[in-house]
Amino acid sequence: MAADARTSVSELVEGRLVDSTFAVLRKDRRRTRTGSPYLALELADRTGRVRATVFDDAPILDGRFEAGDVVRVLGSVESFRGRPQIVVRSLERVEAEADALDFVPGARRDVDDLEGFLEFLVEEIPDAPLRGLAAAVLADEPLRAAFRAAPMSVEHHHAYAGGALQHTVGVATACRELALLHPRLDPSVVGCASLLFAVGAADAFVPGPVLQPSEEGRLLGIPRLSTRRIEQAAERLGTPRERVVAVLHCIDADQQRTPEAACVHGAIALDASVSTALARQAGRAAAPQ
Repeated sequence: MAADARTSVSELVEGRLVDSTFAVLRKDRRRTRTGSPYLALELADRTGRVRATVFDDAPILDGRFEAGDVVRVLGSVESFRGRPQIVVRSLERVEAEADALDFVPGARRDVDDLEGFLEFLVEEIPDAPLRGLAAAVLADEPLRAAFRAAPMSVEHHHAYAGGALQHTVGVATACRELALLHPRLDPSVVGCASLLFAVGAADAFVPGPVLQPSEEGRLLGIPRLSTRRIEQAAERLGTPRERVVAVLHCIDADQQRTPEAACVHGAIALDASVSTALARQAGRAAAPQ
């Protein structure tokens, strides 16, 4: 059987030859029962994850790459405990730049469509200063590029490339409907906060093919990083301070002291809970019978 240079994880079946590119999520150095060294790997592309082993020339290949690298793998697929596993014959590090959208599962909806809907929701904010604040934060090109690829977490809800963007659209959409149902809510505060609560995800993860938190993300967290982005833009624009504080309280407060904060936090929790339940259901469906 000929090798297929475009083989994805989702297409791996026993007996197939592999010549493809993956991100290395994990690399463990181990020994067989007879004492021979080998490498146990976890590889990934945007369709899923797969285990891989390196038995031949393991000490030599070990020095060619580390976890977090993108590698070209040549090998074959075997079945191990009912799941496909790649037995690696040759491996080399790929020098080309790559981002998480190329090598980890991505947003469940098209990222361009999500961005377009985000822009629509910004324009719906009634208050001009807060509409301008949301637009300014989201118009920053480096932030925009990082936000497109950022997850909300590595292991919890929306833990995939583009997860932060999809979570934001879900929360902002829910908040828009809640503001219509409860006209005493300030729709501008709710709208602005629901669109910006997760922008800190752009700073919370290390750019590259593997999802991993940055030092700021690990120590400060997304809410604190989001408020920093908002504060910087508000100072530059001269946004009225009382309006900024109302938005910040919706994002980075342990206790919600305003109805707007309760609305935003409730929508965040709801969307996270639904995402987690759907991911759990999908995992059960994908498990071998």
